[in-house]
Amino acid sequence: MGLQRGTAYSPEKENHRPTNWLWKKKALNHVLSTMRRHSLIPKNTQPQYQTHVPPPPSATVATEKPTAKIQETPLPPIGVVSHKISLLSDEVLLNILSKLPKSQRNANFLVSKRWLNLQGRLVRSIKLLEWEFLISGRLLTRFPNLVHIDISNGCIVSSRNSGIFCSQRDVSFDVGCNVGCNHSFLEDNLVLNAEEVDKGLRIMAGAYPNLRKLVVANSSEMGLLSVAEECPTLQELELFMCNDQVLRGIAACENLQILRLNGVIDGLFNSQVSDVGLTILAQGCKRLVKLELNGCNGTYEGIKAIGQCCPMLEELTLCNHKIEGGWLPALSYCENLRALRFLSCKKIDDGFELDEHSVSCPAFERLHLEKCQLRDKRSLRALFLVCLNMRKLVLTNCWGLNDDIFSTCTVLRRVKSLSVEGCSMLTTQGLESVIVSWNQLQSLKINSCNGIKDSEVTPMLSRVFSTLKDLQWKPDSKSLLSSNLQGSSMGRRGGKFFRKSMVTGNLSRTETVNQIHSFLHVATL
Repeated sequence: MGLQRGTAYSPEKENHRPTNWLWKKKALNHVLSTMRRHSLIPKNTQPQYQTHVPPPPSATVATEKPTAKIQETPLPPIGVVSHKISLLSDEVLLNILSKLPKSQRNANFLVSKRWLNLQGRLVRSIKLLEWEFLISGRLLTRFPNLVHIDISNGCIVSSRNSGIFCSQRDVSFDVGCNVGCNHSFLEDNLVLNAEEVDKGLRIMAGAYPNLRKLVVANSSEMGLLSVAEECPTLQELELFMCNDQVLRGIAACENLQILRLNGVIDGLFNSQVSDVGLTILAQGCKRLVKLELNGCNGTYEGIKAIGQCCPMLEELTLCNHKIEGGWLPALSYCENLRALRFLSCKKIDDGFELDEHSVSCPAFERLHLEKCQLRDKRSLRALFLVCLNMRKLVLTNCWGLNDDIFSTCTVLRRVKSLSVEGCSMLTTQGLESVIVSWNQLQSLKINSCNGIKDSEVTPMLSRVFSTLKDLQWKPDSKSLLSSNLQGSSMGRRGGKFFRKSMVTGNLSRTETVNQIHSFLHVATL
């Protein structure tokens, strides 16, 4: 089978060798046996590289050229070839994975179990959907380094694949067909009881002492106390279905800076937060920087307690507030308040009227009104007098904002930025009557206000535009749409549109128009 011993090697003779692979069968058998032996050796005992393995004496032939091919390509172990990355330590591999873009991180856990565990160590924020995942301890095993946990959706007992999906801001869940049509159906056995929620909070607080942000629904005072004791670094908290008694628990969160309270959400739940709860949280959370009250009750005394006990408060948000009239003067106690936001409010303050000599917030800068009803001229004027030092005013999708209501803005003299969007009752004359008196105005943004027309801009208003540093002028949505459609065939009448766009296939222009006219004639008959 092999060459005769002593025969000289020549390329001509090599070309005339048979193509049958049996002439080097012994060498291949030796290579295969070596690979099998290395596959049986444990990975931790395998060498980092494989040196040259000399062939057995029986495979030595007189021709040295074919044998040299095997010697020049050393065969590394299979473990070294397929698991080079596994030689890296967890710290090095975590450093590499952390530098990948977020869009590429989610698929890393499919590589191996080790990568699955490493990817879980990189996750810092999670939104829990299954309550059993927390109670069973799998959350801690899978994600050991969380600092932001949202368990509000996991607290809701919803029927899967019901076909009805409900969403309200950050809360979303499935609704079954047997749900009653009352005003607070989440309270009808569709949410975990407070004892179950407190049990999950205790497990989570013991597992994540470095927790910084928490979102939870229907917890009790004891559950929040366990979080306050075990998680001293907690800085942001959002509570759904909270009441005055629950707020006793967050009074122990001394380092809390951002707090969102959801007392009443129409159609979902109805929990009462009164002056008692506002006073409790004000006396306990003295480092608050941002406070949001959604559907909370109260009076002048509750807002006053927040202003006196929380000197670091800079931003206050009122969403669908139910505060009794006469509370606006209490904002003057918030000495460092810089921003005030009203969201979906049916009223501002319907029981009090301020005069120009009232005390205003000294550090106030921004006022934001979104989806609010601004039909009461007196309450809006009182709000502007409290926020007399504002620098920025934002009005978005507000109902009832006509020229007469907008004229109350003339009491403001330090406005530098004005943004109006979706207020169709405001006209060009009403806008001009206000902004011409603002000598410090630098930025103006007008979007989707159909009552403001380009053709109604006066020379005086044009001079105001020339002094601005930032101007975004898109008032009329119809004119904006037509300008974007110039050059296209959309927006034109039927016959002219079809004649230009429906010439298809093998039909000529005349045949197409004739077919359309005949179709219209038949349809008329």
